[in-house]
Amino acid sequence: MTSIKDRAKGAFIGALIGEALGVGPHWYYDISELKSTYGEWIDDYTSPQHNRYHANLVAGELSQQGWIIQKTAEYLVSHSGYDQTTFTQMIDTEILPQLDGTPMGGKGGYTSQVMRHVYQKRVIENIDWQHLASNSDTTESLERNIPMGIYYAYDLTKLSHTVASDVSLTQKDETVGSLSVAFNLVLAMLIRGHRLDDRLSGKLMKKVYQKEIPFHAVTTGNLQTPKKGEPAPSNAGLFASPDALLSPSYMAMAAKDPGITIEPAWKASLVYGMPCAIYHMLPAAYYLAARFDQDFESGVLHAINGGGQNQVRAMLTGALIGAQVGLSNIPKRFIEGLIDHESLLRLAEDLTDHLEI
Repeated sequence: MTSIKDRAKGAFIGALIGEALGVGPHWYYDISELKSTYGEWIDDYTSPQHNRYHANLVAGELSQQGWIIQKTAEYLVSHSGYDQTTFTQMIDTEILPQLDGTPMGGKGGYTSQVMRHVYQKRVIENIDWQHLASNSDTTESLERNIPMGIYYAYDLTKLSHTVASDVSLTQKDETVGSLSVAFNLVLAMLIRGHRLDDRLSGKLMKKVYQKEIPFHAVTTGNLQTPKKGEPAPSNAGLFASPDALLSPSYMAMAAKDPGITIEPAWKASLVYGMPCAIYHMLPAAYYLAARFDQDFESGVLHAINGGGQNQVRAMLTGALIGAQVGLSNIPKRFIEGLIDHESLLRLAEDLTDHLEI
C-alpha cells in the first residue's frame, strides 16, 4: 500500500510528466494531422516541430507552465507555505523577467493568455497586483496551484482559501475560482487515500456542511434538494454553489458505468471538448483519472492522444492518477525521461517532507 508521501510525490511528478508529454504534440485540433505527424499512437516524450508552439524545446523538457509549477513548488518549500505578498514578489522578480509579453516569447516557448496579461499589467503598466486579474476562462491558475493542493493536503480549509486567493490574483471569473479550488480539493483527497469514485463528492459535501470547506451549501448531505420548510443552510461559502465539488463523482460514475462507452478512451476529448477552457479540461481529466485510476501510463497517454489542449489534459490527469498510484507506481521511463528529473525528484521530496509517512 502506498504512503501519503508517495501519493503526494506522485501527484507532483505526475503533473510534470503530463506537461512534458505535451511539449511535442500540443494543440493539434485535427486528429488526422496529429497522427500523420506523430504516428497512430504517441507513447513517450516527443520533440516539437520547428514551426509549432514549443519549437525551442526538446523531448522531455518542461514548457513554461511546467516551469511555473516548479517555481511555485520551490517557493512553498523555501517559505514554508504561502503568503500572497512574498509570492507575488517571487513572480515579479523570478518569473516576469523571463517573459517578454508575446505569445511565442519567453522561457518555455509559449506564454499563456493569463501570463501575457499579467506581464502587460505589471511590467508595462505597473498596475497593482490587486487590480490586474483578467476574465480568462482557462486553467493557468489551477495549474499553478497544483503544488498548493499537494502542500496543504492535510488542511483543506487552508488549501481552499489559499487557492482561492491565489487564483483571484490573475483570473477574476468566480467559476474559474470555484473549479480551481475544487480540483485541488479532489487532488488532496486522493493524496489522503480516498478514491475518485461515486462517493467522493458526497465526502466533500459533508466537509462543506462541517464548514471545513468554504463552499455555499445548497443541497443536503446526500446531494438532494432541501425539503420544504427546512431552513436555508448557514454556510454561505466563497462561491455561488457547490457544483464544482459534485461533478468529479459524475465523471467517475461515467467512467465505471458499463452502459457508457467512450472507445478508445482518448475520444473523451471529443465528448468533453478539445479547447482550452476549464469547463472542457476538467471533465475529461476526471473521467480519464477515474477510468485509469491504477494505470498511470494509459491515463496520460489517452489524454495526450486526444489532441487539442492535450498538454493540460495530460497534466491534470497525471496529477490525479499520480495521487492515486503514488510515485513508486509511475513507470520509470516517464520519470527518467524528464529533463533534469533528479532535481525535480528532490523538489518533490522537499515539497512533501512535512506530510506524515
